[in-house]
Order: sequence, then structure tokens, then C-alpha cells
Amino acid sequence: MYIDTHAHLFYSNFKGEEEEVIARAKEAGVDYIIVPGTDIATSRQAVELAEKYDFIYAAAGVHPHDSKEWDENTLKELEEIASSKKVVAIGETGLDYFYDFSPKDKQKQAFEDQINLAVKLNLPLIIHNREADADVMDIMRKYKGKVRAQFHCFAGTIEDARELIEMHHYISFTGNITFAKAESLRETVRRVDTENLLLETDSPFMTPVPHRGKRNEPAFVRLVAEKIAEIHHLSAADVGRTTSLNAFKLFGIGMKPKVSFTYQIGDSLYINVTNRCDADCVFCDRKGEATIKGYNLKMKKSEEPDAEVYIKEIGDPKNYKEIVFCGYGEPTIRWGVVKKVARYVKENGGRTRMNTDGHGCYINKRDITPELEGLIDTVSISLNSIDPVQYAKLMRVDPEMHDEMIEFTRRAKKYTHVVLSIVGISEVDSAAAKKLATEELEVDFREREYF
Repeated sequence: MYIDTHAHLFYSNFKGEEEEVIARAKEAGVDYIIVPGTDIATSRQAVELAEKYDFIYAAAGVHPHDSKEWDENTLKELEEIASSKKVVAIGETGLDYFYDFSPKDKQKQAFEDQINLAVKLNLPLIIHNREADADVMDIMRKYKGKVRAQFHCFAGTIEDARELIEMHHYISFTGNITFAKAESLRETVRRVDTENLLLETDSPFMTPVPHRGKRNEPAFVRLVAEKIAEIHHLSAADVGRTTSLNAFKLFGIGMKPKVSFTYQIGDSLYINVTNRCDADCVFCDRKGEATIKGYNLKMKKSEEPDAEVYIKEIGDPKNYKEIVFCGYGEPTIRWGVVKKVARYVKENGGRTRMNTDGHGCYINKRDITPELEGLIDTVSISLNSIDPVQYAKLMRVDPEMHDEMIEFTRRAKKYTHVVLSIVGISEVDSAAAKKLATEELEVDFREREYF
């Protein structure tokens, strides 16, 4: 259920208790553990542990604290250690200007050398950053698109988090998000979608409440997951499933699940209608992994089920807060199926929502908005930008489709509740989008974090 992506099990305060610590982790639902080295010696120890236990993996790296003697020989040794099949990342590496145990120039040299090693070996990175935000961000921009990383124990700004996510990196938080005085950190957690998160303990450090003051261990990763779930109004199972798939994507640990036709997130049940779409949004993973919250939605046209399959999986729609027609495609492409399933839901006391790009009338070559009445309780329409040119660039469609979406909104609000949404990426003017939605079109507005 959980993957602890950062546990230093080689520390002396685990000595003689490894078996008990690992047993408690398994009992707590921890499926895999990654042990990152902090220097040459501990990287070797991490590999030894990984080779002893099939569910433990290692990362080989030199921490900024230990980079003062970094040289070419160290790099060669690290590459040799990383040749083990149980090594899934280079790290823990990065910059630490809080303690300055190593000169900054040495830290930077070691960091960049390890990034280049990760690129050479096609491995991701595990990155430590403490009070070195500007230099870390500058260095990562140089390697944009060349390497992927986990930014462990994240404490940076939400702006940095968003930029790192746009570069396809992952972020993780430790037990410190459970501390009483960690409100600002929890706000960052709230702003970062779980699609971009990994779980970690940073054992033996950062012990979560209620065990604060004691040695941390992988079993406590459940407490981190529960706090993230609380912040995001999800279940711990949602967080565990999502972050485990994220770990598979980054580190290759575990496996990708089978295709889901329906999938539950929180109290809602989502309908994977189709992967087909008339748009090709730059922020959509439809042509990539096509996963969300730990579910695999990758589906060929030939695999699209009939309405009866969805209806059977729904069962009693009153068991859910709402039934959402979504997936990684445009649901109005299968408008007939959507209507049939929605009618079943409404006749049996359920609520419905449809997420759409607002091109349904264009796709179906008629005005479908009157058909929303009594079937779809809420329509969430992707506004994405108030500028037709930017809209076309983001969605890779003709600029005229912006007018199509706006007109769909004007018509749809006569028959149902409408929400216009944008994806929160840095180049989009969210304030202007909100004004258009709420003041000019007089519908609700929502900003979704980028993932």
C-alpha cells in the first residue's frame, strides 16, 4: 500500500534491530523501501541491504555534507556502486547551505557531477536542498528535460514546487508536516497535487506525531500518508495508491495496474469514458501513462466498454457523493453512452458531473446542451485561458475552438450548474480567468493545480 522512498536504515541506531524494523514496516502496509546512501561507505551499505531483502532498493550518492573531499575517484566509485541492479537512483545529493559542512563550490561540483552520472546511467535523482533554493533551481533549469528527480523533505516555495513539477519532478514531505507549528508547510502540501507526491520518512529523522522525539522508522510512513490524505480530503488508500504508482513511474518499483473502467477517489466514483479527444492539451498525459490517483486509464477505442459495464460497476449510485464522467479523453465523444449511464444514475437517486472541454456541440454536430437538463447536475468546462491564441497553444486546437467553448458555457448554464476551470500553470492569468467566469459568464470558477 505504501512505499517509503527515503529511509536511512544503515544508521547506527537501527543496528541489531533491522529485522524488527522491517517486520513493523510490513505490518504497517509498507510494500517497498528505498535506502539512499549519503557517502561511498553508506551507499555500499544501502546496496548490501537491498541485495538482502527483495522489497528494499538502494540509491547511491554523496550528500552535500560529505562532499568536501569530492573528486574524480569518488565519482568513479559511485558509478561502480550504481551498477548494482538494486540501485534505482543517484542520491542523496544536492546542496545544504544551512550547516555548510562542505564548501559551496565543492557541493556544487559534487551535485552537478552526480546529475551528469544520473543522466549517463539513465537513473533518477534524490535531491536534498536546505536553504540553497536559488542555486538548486538554477542548476535544475540547466538539466530540464534531461533528468527526473525526487525533491525530498521539500521546504521550498510553492512557486518553486510548481516549476519543479512542470519539469516533471516529484516532491516529498516527511513527518514534519504533522508538527503543530507546520501550518505553512501543510499549505504547500495542500497546493501540490498528490499526482506529484512521493511518500518518505527520512528515517531515523523527522519522526511524525505522535512518535516525535523517538527514532523514526519506515512503519511511520503511514502517518505521513494519513496527514496528506487529511489535507487533500482523500483516504489514506487514495494517497498510498497514488504515491506508489508515482514511485513506479520514477524508480521502476512495483508495477502498473490494469485498466480501470470506473475508479473511486474519495467519496466520488469516476467513469473512464474514453481516451479519445479532439484536443491534445500540453498538460494532459493522455498519450503518456494516462494514470491518475494510482489508477491506469490507458484505453484503446476497441477497449471502450458499453454503458452496461459502467452501470454494473456503479451498482447503487447513492453509495457515492457523485458519479463523474471523466477519464483522459473528451466524454462527449461518447455522448450516447454518457446519457445512458447518467439516466441510470439519476433514476436511482445519484448525482452526476461531467468534465469536458466544452466542444460537445462541435463534436456531435448539434446543440447537445438541452440534453444536459435532468441528466448532468454539474458540468465542469476547461477554460484554460481567456486568450484564444494561448488557449489554442495549450490545447493544440484551432483558436476558434475558444469561442466554441465559451458559447457552450453560455448555453449549458441554462440547463445545469456550470463550473469553468483552469490548470494552474505559471503562464496563465488565473485572476483574469476567474473574472471572466464569475463576472462576465456568471458561472463558478475553479483552479486546478498542474500535474
